[in-house]
Amino acid sequence: MLVYKFGGASIADAGRMAALLPIIEDAKEPLVVVMSALGKTTNALEAIVNAACSGRKEEAQILIGKLEQQHLAQAKGLLNPTYYAAAVEYLLPYFTALEQAAQSADPAFYDRSYDQIVCLGEIFSTSIFQCWLRQSNLPSKWIDIRRVIQTDDTYRDAVVDWNSSQSKAQEIIGASLKNGKVVVTQGFIGATDDGYSVTLGREGSDYTAAILAAMLQANSVTIWKDVEGLQNADPKLFSDTVKINAISYNEVIEMAFYGAQIIHPKTIKPLQNNNIPLYVKCFLDPKLDGTVIEQEVSAAYPPLIALKENQVLIQATTRDFSFITEDNLSKLYSIFHGLKIKINLIQNAAISFVACIDNREDKLSALIPALSEDYKVTNNENVVLLTIRHYTPEIIATLTKGRQTLLRQETRKTIQVVMDSSPVAS
Repeated sequence: MLVYKFGGASIADAGRMAALLPIIEDAKEPLVVVMSALGKTTNALEAIVNAACSGRKEEAQILIGKLEQQHLAQAKGLLNPTYYAAAVEYLLPYFTALEQAAQSADPAFYDRSYDQIVCLGEIFSTSIFQCWLRQSNLPSKWIDIRRVIQTDDTYRDAVVDWNSSQSKAQEIIGASLKNGKVVVTQGFIGATDDGYSVTLGREGSDYTAAILAAMLQANSVTIWKDVEGLQNADPKLFSDTVKINAISYNEVIEMAFYGAQIIHPKTIKPLQNNNIPLYVKCFLDPKLDGTVIEQEVSAAYPPLIALKENQVLIQATTRDFSFITEDNLSKLYSIFHGLKIKINLIQNAAISFVACIDNREDKLSALIPALSEDYKVTNNENVVLLTIRHYTPEIIATLTKGRQTLLRQETRKTIQVVMDSSPVAS
């Protein structure tokens, strides 16, 4: 069997959603379709979360109304009257659930409130798409992935309960595949044992596809994007990117860890562990070869570039001039771990510890007071983290030109530079 993942760009409007039908029909094996929310929907849902948690309940309801109309408009543009009516019947209870989640949103439990609201984007998109497949006479089964992917309660970055989820995947999804139906389900989301919705981290639909592929022993996973294949850098940030025809699991997981956006950081592990190849292909031209990611690749690589913007460089310095050795490091790591803050780059000196992290106000508001109990804390905001694998002196000079370097780490294959986001004054 195969797993196809379609992101928001591939279903951004009725025309693009309809154009996916031949891709699905051409699959020669049983197929699981994992789908993201419609383009920009997650951002719109985040705006609803923020309004609701800030006490602006009426604003949240207005935003919900706009989002509902956008989805109904897409359904109307895609479906005939009969199946449009079916889509409305599917969607309205979920929009009611969204209204209720916004009303009960609690800023004291922001992450949990976030997940109850944001999880619905994928439910909306797959409900519309399922109606399109039914209208097109393609045998299919819509499955709420929250019945399958069971997790802990780490909201916004939930950890999958592998044994429970695998049993449910084989029971619920496997049965539909045996009956010859295309399974349509959601990426990015799951549920706790007590029924709360969770998300698996931003861009987690790739991860969902990999999880299901491993649990169902798929032959391959294909991620369908609006690019010809995997590029050596984000084409939205760099104008002269190079397509990569083949790349190893190891290289991709390195770049994912460093912040490259094309593959979710957690996606590669279940595929590598089960030796399942991952294809990145273009839904605009399915005949293109795309990129294959597999166990061993002998080709030489161009410089592989990841740029993480909106970073903060935190420095914690001991107040009594004690060294940053095992005791202090253990204490510092415990603080970051307890607050569930991922460190993107670490460096320590004799009496100071430096960490580059994502600039999230909710996390910083807890981190800085926690560190300040025992350390003097300073920070640099508005910084970027540049990572280059297979770097050359020329590419380093080009990408750091005109910027102030705040921290630099270098190994044989990888260089990381924390820089001011604004060019240095001449």
